[in-house]
Amino acid sequence: MIIRKAVLTDIEGIYELVNYYAEKGMILPRSLHSIFETLRDFTIVEADGKVIGTGALTLAWDGLAEVRALTVAPEHLRNGVGLQLVAAMTVEAKQLGISRLFTLTYEPEFFKAAGFAEISKEALPHKVWRDCINCSKFPNCDETAMLMSL
Repeated sequence: MIIRKAVLTDIEGIYELVNYYAEKGMILPRSLHSIFETLRDFTIVEADGKVIGTGALTLAWDGLAEVRALTVAPEHLRNGVGLQLVAAMTVEAKQLGISRLFTLTYEPEFFKAAGFAEISKEALPHKVWRDCINCSKFPNCDETAMLMSL
């Protein structure tokens, strides 16, 4: 297994994994165009030449970034892939001078294990809601907001 920043040849694998979980209603869907635009946000886990995990670190505000599009191929669940992705994005965030990471999730127990704590959505700056307007669940979001201080 290799954890690294995504490159152009990873786009199709990212697209497939992200939209696999989007179809299940667990994360927001992403178009190929969106993945092209945000490719530099993505870290991936590769095994045998295949993308088996994705995660994006997206700057949201001064000192604040979001962990989003965190996915692990179903056959690799419960093998530490997700925790390794969060750890890699945490290192990257610290290098960028980020002091806090947040996520909106349906998997709060996973993120607690990764070092996040549950918070009120209202505690987040309004800027972080830029993608929510396009969500089918807006304005009745049922995700859990979580925060990690670095």
